[in-house]
Amino acid sequence: MSERPGGGPRGPHTLGDYAALARAELAPDVWDFIEGGAGRERTLAANEEAFDRVRLRPRVLTGVHRPETGTRILGRDWAAPVGIAPLAYHTLADPAGEVATARAAGLAGLPLIVSTFAGRTFEDIARAGTAPLWLQVYCFRDRAVTRGLVERAERAGFEALVLTADAPRLGRRLRDIRNGFQLPEGIAPANLAGDGFASPGDHALAEFDPALDWSVVEWLHSVSSLPVLVKGVLTASDARRALAAGADGIVVSNHGGRQLDGAPATLDVLPEIAAAVAGARPLLMDGGIRRGGDVLAALALGADAVFLGRPVLHGLAVGQAEGVRRVLGIVVDELKEAMLLTGTATVADAVPQRVGTPPGGELPAGEFPVDELLVSQSPVGEPPMSGHSATGSGQTGAPAMTPSYTRETLGRATTGADGPSFPVPATAWDDRPASALRKQDLHGSVSDPVLDTMNFLNEITHRYPDAISFAPGRPYDGFFETEQIFTYLRRYMDHLEEGGASPAEIRSALFQYGPTGGQIRELIADSLRKDENIDVPAESIVVTVGCQEAMFLTVRALISGPDDVLLVSSPCYVGITGAARLLDVEVRAVEEGEKGFRCADLEVALLAERARGRRPRAFYVIPDHSNPSGTTMPLSTRQELLDLAERHDILILEDSPYRMVSPGDQLPTLKSLDHGRRVVHLGSYSKTLFPGARVGFVVADQPVVDGAQDGGLLADELTKIKSMVTVNTSPVSQAVTAGMLLSVDGRTSELNTRTAAYYGDAMRVTLRELERNFPEDERTALGIRWNEPSGGFFLAVDMPFSVDNAALIRSAEEFGVIWTPMSYFHLGDGGDNSLRLSVSYLSHQEIEEGMERLARFVKAQTGRP
Repeated sequence: MSERPGGGPRGPHTLGDYAALARAELAPDVWDFIEGGAGRERTLAANEEAFDRVRLRPRVLTGVHRPETGTRILGRDWAAPVGIAPLAYHTLADPAGEVATARAAGLAGLPLIVSTFAGRTFEDIARAGTAPLWLQVYCFRDRAVTRGLVERAERAGFEALVLTADAPRLGRRLRDIRNGFQLPEGIAPANLAGDGFASPGDHALAEFDPALDWSVVEWLHSVSSLPVLVKGVLTASDARRALAAGADGIVVSNHGGRQLDGAPATLDVLPEIAAAVAGARPLLMDGGIRRGGDVLAALALGADAVFLGRPVLHGLAVGQAEGVRRVLGIVVDELKEAMLLTGTATVADAVPQRVGTPPGGELPAGEFPVDELLVSQSPVGEPPMSGHSATGSGQTGAPAMTPSYTRETLGRATTGADGPSFPVPATAWDDRPASALRKQDLHGSVSDPVLDTMNFLNEITHRYPDAISFAPGRPYDGFFETEQIFTYLRRYMDHLEEGGASPAEIRSALFQYGPTGGQIRELIADSLRKDENIDVPAESIVVTVGCQEAMFLTVRALISGPDDVLLVSSPCYVGITGAARLLDVEVRAVEEGEKGFRCADLEVALLAERARGRRPRAFYVIPDHSNPSGTTMPLSTRQELLDLAERHDILILEDSPYRMVSPGDQLPTLKSLDHGRRVVHLGSYSKTLFPGARVGFVVADQPVVDGAQDGGLLADELTKIKSMVTVNTSPVSQAVTAGMLLSVDGRTSELNTRTAAYYGDAMRVTLRELERNFPEDERTALGIRWNEPSGGFFLAVDMPFSVDNAALIRSAEEFGVIWTPMSYFHLGDGGDNSLRLSVSYLSHQEIEEGMERLARFVKAQTGRP
């Protein structure tokens, strides 16, 4: 490199400088082979133009001193979120070819994807490289050839396979056609036997398998232990199919503009695909990256990392391995500069940043002005598609770049050791004041996926309003009349007056806080005696804000230290695990078997916890028509569980909200069978009366002693905690609830005769439609099965594919049906191939149509006609 008179280097200083120098080094037809695109090269130009529209928005006085560019992909550390894309025949630029490139990549700490058509052997490349090496895979008609390449690369130490999915044949590249391009003498694929390679297009036409389908991903997994990434994805639907097929990562790519001319720029479709992938697997991209700022823009719009293509060959042609190292160094240095000037401390900080709209474009209600965004785009032609649009459809015609959810917070599509992750709304500011809080400094529960389960389902339902949803486990709206609220309120006021209350006392009962333990405890106790044969004094009841508060109060009171543990029957309702997470309570799952909960499994768990030096305090279970699986505990198991609780000195937290809204005679509650006060009964009127009242209760008649002196009841202790949480349960809500109880003399079973019949019919219709849409021979072949609950709102269906967020979004978007992944309800692994159906909220006609849509989705997901 020459020196200026002042001693500084003359250059090259940019990737553009290297491109100009490389053109002078290479033969014209070789230059065209490297640089050219398909057709009129519109997509080739669009890749760079998309980045030219991006404006990075500076932030000042951020305190960022030395940005951290390191990242981790597929278990390996990269020095920066930049890699080298697969490029055929590096030997066109330098005789050392991929060996020189691998050496430079190793020095830079960045990965290299080696082409099937590498000019040097896999073994030589692996010996030269110290950074991760991946193999780009073209699938040949002769699968044995492909398999041999894969096995050879794996033996050489390659770490992943990148399936090029967008090339059933090579695109029509006019420069090569006009030049009559043939590979120069001595240039050939070093890892393929035979001949016929001189014309790359002719060879591809003869040897590439044009009939590939998604089963090739499974085939690659079958012949190799390496992760498989799918390259060439440009739509959200294909991204979801890739995940469903088992891809371990996705590369958003249009083959550098060399395949379908007129395809969109990769940056323009990146947000749409990021929303679909939702963090489930690494999301990478290539195409048009020529500056470090381009890397930051791609990260902000949803990529985990990017790949450089042509600039690497430019560096190789100009300066061999050192030239490649310099090209990579320029990009990383520019990235650091862009991060510093935008106040982006780490690569992770760049991922969740919002994206803007073109100047003058409208943001939908509730979104953020462009001045508060990290990245904006200037309008050039049509606005780019965005997966962050209000509908999530990613279709043009809607306002572009309107992010209601960030890529990070859209959630991960699978359940790992940390559980599933789901979307939360993006914060409304980015230029943070000095008082801004870092999320990592807040309580860990705010980042726990379990707390966002309902948010994600609500977002899916909102995003696809025309879809039939089997997700919400709420009562059917048709049973409610607005005027009933006033009728029941008046009924309670009359009750108070009949009991001798003065007008002032009635007014106070409605307008003042009232007792923390609740003012309708006597009515609840009377109802429990008549409906459930639970005979407890009114003072053992605490009226709560729904059952969720009942869980919170009970867990807080019973778990006193870090060695205490709560056990739950799993899969379980997320409310109990969410409450435990808020309180930093250790939870241990007791997994259900095919027929539900078994006491033997609980006893094993109890003994295991004690062996670890921990104290099991309570076991949470829904014995009747459970949420989510729909199972019901047999009477013999109920007796066995009570005996086990006595023997091991633990309490049982019983939650049974679906009994009174299920047809037929119900088995006795655990609490009605409880003679040793081992059961804390958690109740709610959300299903039996109406959800909006938010009235629940705890039956906690366990005595509490203070040393040698007599104490009170556990209910008294719960009341103390409640006084510091919600103070009281709304007196108006209690009054309406009381009026409903009084209207049927406390017998909610009578109030729910019609509703129980309706829900029972809904369950029968659902089971009938499952039978009709999945005939026995078909479901046996596919491995589909479901349980047949006798009541409640839920049933579980096992599927022959991964039932995750990606599958859910595809089901909603393409087939118009929504359900809930069962993995949401498992504490750790489990439920990955099952979904929950809720039947309570739908009419029979909607159930029939929804089941047909579900069947179409399942058949599409499994590839069956």
